[in-house]
Amino acid sequence: MEQYEKKGYLNSEFRLFHLTDQETKEVEYHYHDFDKITIFLKGKVNYIIEGKSYELKPYDLVLVRHNDIHRLVADNSVPYDRIIVYISVNFMNAYKTDSYDLSYCFQKAYTEHSNVLRIPSLEKSSLFGSILRLEKSFLDDGYAAELFRQVLFLEFMIHLNRAAMKNRLEFIDTDNCNSKILDILQYINENLDGELGIEILADHFYISKYYMMRLFKQETGYTLGQYTSQKRLLLAKELLLSGVPGTQACFDCGFKDYSTFSRAYKKFFGESLRDTQANHSL
Repeated sequence: MEQYEKKGYLNSEFRLFHLTDQETKEVEYHYHDFDKITIFLKGKVNYIIEGKSYELKPYDLVLVRHNDIHRLVADNSVPYDRIIVYISVNFMNAYKTDSYDLSYCFQKAYTEHSNVLRIPSLEKSSLFGSILRLEKSFLDDGYAAELFRQVLFLEFMIHLNRAAMKNRLEFIDTDNCNSKILDILQYINENLDGELGIEILADHFYISKYYMMRLFKQETGYTLGQYTSQKRLLLAKELLLSGVPGTQACFDCGFKDYSTFSRAYKKFFGESLRDTQANHSL
């Protein structure tokens, strides 16, 4: 079975870096096991996330949740410049209280069905000001420069969430997608514990199964079976890491047979269910 590759590794709770590429290699569909924010600074880039394609403008904010399958296509005639942040769930939880939750922006992006946020009026935006300070901080190599960047990132996250709460950001929709495929993607992700066979999906969406399979591959770059199976396995790992027993995780993510589930899990992640559970308990 063809697999999506996990790209990017987070050895700490938080990682922040600034990248400029004159030539960006074509990246295949992949996922991360952490959340990711990209602050797009300049270039010509299309970001494709879970079936939607976004043409970015300077200072757009791209929010990719963990396990979202995505890729980007960059025009190498101009440099691709961006700030990237990798964020673990634990990092977000460390700044979560009854009064605030820094992951709110990810939650709202999910409910708005959009991964790209745009600042409508840059000159009037406190969020834009915090982005400029964060961008400038990469030129600072003085005392505690890395810690200073982290402080500025937290300032950025506060402004981002305030702007999201007060609707001062545009959640960018895109016409460059197929509404039927988006409906199918949403249905699959909301029903990973249920029956998601080709014929069941075709009947549910009143569409020819052969046309649906061809259209899904054409629009997303992956087959229905590949997408469904790997989304189930990614959910299973989340459940295991949250303390759910392997047998329950098996059925909660739509597998009917524990042995089949166990083999598929080890093939995909390169570790057994027991290894995942043991690492979680350390």
